[in-house]
Amino acid sequence: MKKIVITGMGAVTPVGIGVDAYWNNIVAGKSGIDTIKSFDPSELAVRFAGEIKDFVPTDYLEKDLVRKTDPFMQYAYIAAGEALRQSGVTIEPERTGIVMGTAMAGVATTAFTQDALSGASHKKVGPRFIPKILGNIAAANIAIDYNIQGPSFTVSTACSSGGDAIYIATTFMQAGKADIMLAVGAESVLCPLVIYSLANAKALSRRNDDPVTASRPFDITRDGFVIGEGGGALVLETEEHAKARGAHIYAEIVGCGNTCDAHHVTAPHPEGRGAKACIRQAIAEAGIKPSDIGYINAHGTATHKGDAVETAAIKEIGHMMGAGGITETITCVKAIETGIIPPTINLNEVDPECAGIDFVANTAKQADIRYAMSNAFGFGGQNSSILIGKYA
Repeated sequence: MKKIVITGMGAVTPVGIGVDAYWNNIVAGKSGIDTIKSFDPSELAVRFAGEIKDFVPTDYLEKDLVRKTDPFMQYAYIAAGEALRQSGVTIEPERTGIVMGTAMAGVATTAFTQDALSGASHKKVGPRFIPKILGNIAAANIAIDYNIQGPSFTVSTACSSGGDAIYIATTFMQAGKADIMLAVGAESVLCPLVIYSLANAKALSRRNDDPVTASRPFDITRDGFVIGEGGGALVLETEEHAKARGAHIYAEIVGCGNTCDAHHVTAPHPEGRGAKACIRQAIAEAGIKPSDIGYINAHGTATHKGDAVETAAIKEIGHMMGAGGITETITCVKAIETGIIPPTINLNEVDPECAGIDFVANTAKQADIRYAMSNAFGFGGQNSSILIGKYA
């Protein structure tokens, strides 16, 4: 099979905009969670989230593009731009493609538009509404501006969307359909509609009095996950193409996994059937042993069932692990590059159901890492595992 390598990365996250800011802050154990500022959350049961801080879209994008795009599209566009600049690649239109991953696309724009429309006139609905909420328009805007004419797909597999975007992008290149692929993931779901639904499902943490410590994966006091927003992007190339142009290669994609629990819409399989199969699939494709993996970026939802099932899946393959899509894959690349495993913050007492794994609690560690894995498990029983290897 062709080797697929990573030559560029971009990130827009609650802990920093740009890969360097993102990486430095997660290594330092900084939390990106705070009280919601983009609208008044005072009437909500959950009033905090992982929100992009001090974000002024016109600092990065033309005013016209800002007007016609949803925030998730803006995050995707900015992350893609950083990744492409970092890679230094020259777009070859018909041999370059894009795969976009997003779970809920423009749901926040939909919710706020409906709220404005209720009891008002049709003039509250702008002509750009439809293209602002469609998931594929994020990829379309990037393709238009960078003249990407090759394969273009948008995947929506809940929390696995970013990882699956990488998998699909590598598959296109393995099939000879492209030499360069841009894999992008982005989300912005911060609106009362989504928060009410997840809070009523008892899926969200309710630590309104201390949001910075609300996300507590694998801790015995965990009480749910925290919704967030952001975007990430990777420039992927065939090794042959990257070497021919003298590109700097950060790492290679050595294995991918994708499975479905076929069990329940929101709950993971109690024995982690799909998660285990997904991890094994990625390892088998890489042709390595589980013990070769030095770091796993866990999904780490901080829900009772989710963390316990993920721990069981990880224990079965056997190795040490670190801390929790596309930004997670960037974390794996940086861990391999720097030899630093970022910490799992707010982990003060490991739940006995999750014991037996090194979660790198609260303080980063040094380690010589050859292979790292990013896991993402979503509603519908969607499972994604991406294995990254040091390029040699």
